[in-house]
Formats: sequence, C-alpha cells, structure tokens
Amino acid sequence: MKNWFLILVLSVLGTTTAKSQTTDSQYQPKEYVEITHPEWSKNATIYEVNLRQYTQEGTFAAFEKHLPRLKKMGVDIIWLMPIHPIGEKNRKGSLGSYYSVKDFKAINPEFGTMTDFQHLVDQIHSMGMYVIIDWVGNHSAWDNPLATEHPEWYTKTRAGNYQPTPWYDWDDVIDFDYDQPDFRKYMTEALKFWLKEANIDGYRADVAGFIPVDFWENARKELDEIKPVFMLAEWESRDLFKKSFDMTYSWSLWEQLRIAVNQQKLPGLVEYLSHDVNSVPRNAYRMTFTDNHDKNSWEGNPYLNFGEGLKTAIVMTGVVNGMMLCYSGQEAGLNRSLKFFEKDPIDWKYNENEVLFNKLFHLKHKNQALWNGKYGGEMIRVVNDQQDKIISFHREKNTDAVLPILNFSKETVKVNLDTKYFRGKYKELFTGKLFNLKDKTSLEMAPWSYLVLVKE
Repeated sequence: MKNWFLILVLSVLGTTTAKSQTTDSQYQPKEYVEITHPEWSKNATIYEVNLRQYTQEGTFAAFEKHLPRLKKMGVDIIWLMPIHPIGEKNRKGSLGSYYSVKDFKAINPEFGTMTDFQHLVDQIHSMGMYVIIDWVGNHSAWDNPLATEHPEWYTKTRAGNYQPTPWYDWDDVIDFDYDQPDFRKYMTEALKFWLKEANIDGYRADVAGFIPVDFWENARKELDEIKPVFMLAEWESRDLFKKSFDMTYSWSLWEQLRIAVNQQKLPGLVEYLSHDVNSVPRNAYRMTFTDNHDKNSWEGNPYLNFGEGLKTAIVMTGVVNGMMLCYSGQEAGLNRSLKFFEKDPIDWKYNENEVLFNKLFHLKHKNQALWNGKYGGEMIRVVNDQQDKIISFHREKNTDAVLPILNFSKETVKVNLDTKYFRGKYKELFTGKLFNLKDKTSLEMAPWSYLVLVKE
C-alpha cells in the first residue's frame, strides 16, 4: 500500500511540475525580430552612391574606379540610388528624378547597360563588399507602361485621374494601389528579377512605410528563398523589423544631433539614447547618419546643419547603436547641396572627414562592442557631472569595450566621470593616447572635442 501511495504522490507531483513548466513557457521572452540577418551584416558599414554626381561620366564603369578606395575606407555595403530609366512626362529639371521610375526591370541608359551593371556587381563582390539598390515601390513615372497597361494598379482622384502620392508635391510621379493582388505579384516578381539577373544582395526601400507591411513580409520571404537578402527601409517604425527589414533609418538621431549642436541642448539626444535602449528590438538595425541624399538636397549640407560640431556628430553616429552611413562625397568634405535634377559632379579631394570614417568603419569591423543589433553591446550611460554638455557611455561585448566621451558645446569643459565599473586600460582611437581609468576620471574637454576610448 505504501508503495502505491508513493507512486501516486510522485505521479501527482510530476503532473503538477509538467503543468507548471508548460504554463511558464508563455512567459518566456521572445525575440521580436523573426527574420534572419545575413551573416555578413553583423559588423557591416554602409555607403550611399549618387551615381549621377559621382563622376563626370556618371556611369557604372566610371564608378568602378572608386571601389578600391571605398574598400580601403572600410565600406561593406554599397547602396546605389535608383538605377532605372527615368520618366519624361512631367519630368523635373532636365534630367529628372531617380525616383520617377519608367521601367522597374531596366537600366537607366545614362549609367550604362545591364552588362555594365552586372560587371559592377561582380566587381563589388570580388572585393568582399555587397550591393543593394534603391527600390521605389510606392509610385512610378507618369509614362511607365504600367499606367496604360494596368490603370487599375494606381490610386485615383475623385475625378478618376492619376495622382501623385496624396499630400506631397511629387508631381513627376503617380501613386500605386497596393489593394490590387496582381500588382503586388508584379512588384514582388520585379524585386526577384534583380536578384536573379544581377545577383544583388538586397534593397533600400523608398518611403517603405507608405507600402503595406504584409506586402513587405511576403516579399522578404520570397526574396530569402532565392538568397539571404539585406533590406533597408526608408522609415522609422518598429513593425518593419519583425518580418521585413534588417534596418530602418534613424531620422530622429539626425534631428536630435542637429539640436544638440546648434542649440547646445542635450535632453532630446539623451531621450533618443534612452528610447533606443528601451524600446528598439535588441536585434533590430538602425542606420545612423549626418548626411544622405534627402538631407543634402533638401535640408542643406552637413557643414550648414552641424557647423563646428560636425565632426562630433559624425563620431557620435559611429559609436551609438546602429550602422553608420557615409553619403557620396561626405568623406571628401562635400560642403554644398548637390543638385537633384541636373548634372552636378562631386569635387573629389582629400578631407579629414575620410580619417573619421576610415577609423570608425575599421573599428566596427574588429570591435564587437560596436557590432549591429544583438551582436553588439548595449549603450550604458557613464554618469558625469556635466551632463548638459557631455555625452558619455560604455558599450561592451565579450572581451571588447568602447567608452565614447563627446563635448557637445563650444566651451572648454572640465568633467568628472564615474568610471568605477569601467576601470582598465584604454587607447584613444584617433590619437593613440593611453588612458588608465580608475574609479573616478577627470578630463578637460576642448570645445566640440571627443574621445573614443577602446579597451586594451
């Protein structure tokens, strides 16, 4: 009897434990990001190419000559602005906008041929780099053949006419209707076309948030079946990370950096850093920048936007959580807004900005603390007594650690930092100066100066 009683008790306990374990599983944390990032993207950097303005010729072949320089600088992902033929109807300027696409499966003859493009992709791959192309899925040129072959694929005004994307002055394009299943299939097949025909590695999606998320989720699935792709969304929202995009823009960092530099007020920048740590999915990538084609052409060049604090802002984009972008000519000190609808070649010359990008890009490659998403280290605030002027934080992953200290003011600042939990020997990235951090660290920071301390 005793044995039967013991067996019964153990059976009940086992059942209770099993139930407890089953119930507890629903409380286990789940990673929000469900896509798998390409393995090579975990410590990648990115560079945007404005092909029209990059060289006097403005061709794929002419751009190829710059690849060794970009490789040396530490670039991994080459992002090409749209490569497709540009519409002529309602064109803006003499050359038109890259983003008014006349044929989603063709090459802009100004840039060269399909063979030229395939050769460029092959060259990029042969150097250990990757290439994504800009995809304008929200709208097309007025004279894209789809407008006559499939008028039902476009949104219309009350009068039944084609229209630019509502509320915008994009008069050279007309708006697609993603409620049409056949159109969704066409656009997905067009995305797959460039993977199959040119072996590209993914896309940058123009105004990605204007296109339904379920379209992107399915497109990503179909693209990944061909090869692992890297997807960048021109947008800033959480939902795109789940099943669609590896990376989104960090528009808000750009704005808060501009405020920090021009108004010398840091609360907004601190709030950005707090939100990044506390609300962005751990395995989401964010693209950080001080310039891109939109900011440059429509909101001024980096020198206008960041003034004396430009280098400080550039360094900040290279050490926060995210993937740092360099825009065409930025490394050469581009100090003007490039024309968008006309020929306006970049003046290539040596500039100290190239040193910043070079040092930061190469540090990212080898220092796991700065890697992307969950592969990198969380930003931990290093408390200091000048937090209205000085941003300081620590990132650590495995045996690597980085401690950036940046003076966002036009004043010389004496600052004391609490480095009790970050003790050790560090080397400053740009000067090579050695630091041995103790419980407390006292520094004098010149106006707009910065230190990137790399743990030895």
